[in-house]
Amino acid sequence: MPRFIFAYHGGKKPETPETGEALMAKWRNWIAETGAALTEPGNPVGKSKTVSAKGVADDGGANPLSGYSIVEVDDMNAAIKIAKACPILDGGTIEIAEIINMQSH
Repeated sequence: MPRFIFAYHGGKKPETPETGEALMAKWRNWIAETGAALTEPGNPVGKSKTVSAKGVADDGGANPLSGYSIVEVDDMNAAIKIAKACPILDGGTIEIAEIINMQSH
């Protein structure tokens, strides 16, 4: 079955411990609702660096990564359906791409 990576961009940092707990509750609910399709819930990520042939930039690029998850579903439409319920969409976006298994190519 195909696997898809959800690359999260943006999102909001909670302003208070109470809003942080409410946000975590939304994530826990989404994870529970997604079930076995969510093969790797992933994590948020720290500040990134952009490495190119010209050097290293500390800015994380035009749209820095804020986290990731991996789902295993039948197709891109199924991945999109799961993504549409993700809490990151309250202020952020999700880039979805199929993970290509290089062992089978």
